Amino acid sequence: MLGVEDESILVDFEEAEKSNPSPQQVVGERVIYSSRKLGIPKIMAALSYLTLARPALSTHWEDVQPLIYRAPEVLLRMPWDQKIDIWNLGVLTWDLFEQGHLFYARDANKNDSDSHHLAEMIALLGLPPKEILQKSEYASEFFDDDSRVPESILIYLATFVLLMSEKKATEEREICKAHSKSFSFCFMRKMLQWRPEDRASADELLSDPWLRSP
Repeated sequence: MLGVEDESILVDFEEAEKSNPSPQQVVGERVIYSSRKLGIPKIMAALSYLTLARPALSTHWEDVQPLIYRAPEVLLRMPWDQKIDIWNLGVLTWDLFEQGHLFYARDANKNDSDSHHLAEMIALLGLPPKEILQKSEYASEFFDDDSRVPESILIYLATFVLLMSEKKATEEREICKAHSKSFSFCFMRKMLQWRPEDRASADELLSDPWLRSP
């Protein structure tokens, strides 16, 4: 059982049902009601795991972040800084507004898998820049000396990656320009970049049209 701290969402739920009853269907002696979503509770967010906080302007090497939220530099065991938090926010934004996770990082047997995680990133972002792979010893597990993807990682989404990545990137740019409803997608793309230096800063994100829109 889950508790409800903000009981106002239950009151609102009841009033909404009174004023606009859910669709229903009678099957024999049973009445089946359509589901109605609860509202968003008015609660205060709390920061946790403060003991894991690190100085923002320093470079670190530790293995951090929950698996599905790991930034590329963490996944590839490279030095990282505060820009991994920007990547986190991009992935979390997707998870909050869409059905399911952006990345699952699991193989067919539901085991954690760096190769599958990397393949998912490639499907979204295209191949990583060569300079990133050249700085990561762990990258040799997935790429050859010419920064090409070997057969071992051509799994899961790899065919789509190689054939569609450029076409997809072009379509994404057009979507960002043409459709105001895609502002949230463009917002995420500012954070989900291979190079940490290419990710938007927190100040830049606060000025994003999607956050500023009514």
